[in-house]
Amino acid sequence: MSGFGQDGPLAQAAGHDINYLAAAGVLGALGPADGPPVHPLNLVGDFGGGGVLLAFAIAAALLERTRSGEGQVIDSAMTEGAAYVMTANLGPMQMGWWTTARGTNLLDGGAHFYNTYETSDGGFVSFGAIEPAFYADMLKGLGLDGDELPDQNDLAHWPAMRRKVADRVRTRTREEWVATFADLDACFAPVLQPLEAPNHPQHVARGAYVDVGGLHQVAPVPRLSRTPGMVVRSGSHPGQHTREMLGSWGFDEVAQEDLLGRGVVQQS
Repeated sequence: MSGFGQDGPLAQAAGHDINYLAAAGVLGALGPADGPPVHPLNLVGDFGGGGVLLAFAIAAALLERTRSGEGQVIDSAMTEGAAYVMTANLGPMQMGWWTTARGTNLLDGGAHFYNTYETSDGGFVSFGAIEPAFYADMLKGLGLDGDELPDQNDLAHWPAMRRKVADRVRTRTREEWVATFADLDACFAPVLQPLEAPNHPQHVARGAYVDVGGLHQVAPVPRLSRTPGMVVRSGSHPGQHTREMLGSWGFDEVAQEDLLGRGVVQQS
């Protein structure tokens, strides 16, 4: 796996997730209409278009090997992986019903019913009420009269509707909105901070997080019924298993001392 692939003019160029998204045309589609592109941590390039697709490629190559008896080289470029993840948006852009202007489309913050809003206590809630039935419950929970509102998919009214919904959401705390929508099917969820998520009732019920060495870790996914995964040790710090790994790669004690002494590798 590499950033730009094993050949081409950028094959040896340095880069990180943000650069791969930029070159893939992904970064240009993310962010508000009135601001610069927003990078989504390093989730799309390093992990989604990188690690996940590399794991899929390895599985595919192993499956093919059982049929052909031959191996092959995997060339997994994170830039191309990020571009692949955006396939569903690239098509509509070329057909003209998804604009290239950020923050004006259904899923990029343009729609009032597929957005996040700040609550009175500084928290946030999310709505994904695309389908009419869910949208009706969203309006019901917000206390907005649907008869007086424009058609849900009238794009010309989306900016005004975003302001209307934002004003209404700002009148209550995040937890008050959670209680309001508890019995409504509005595709609603509170925006949880990463350290809050393990305590969400859904995650607790499913055991989605496990405690390893006093730290929360996400339990292995996807779940396999016959051979479920399990977390066998806590996270490591840099240099913790240097000698163990060098030994597994065939470096004897003398070679390990040489590498450590010259600062090629570190141990802690």
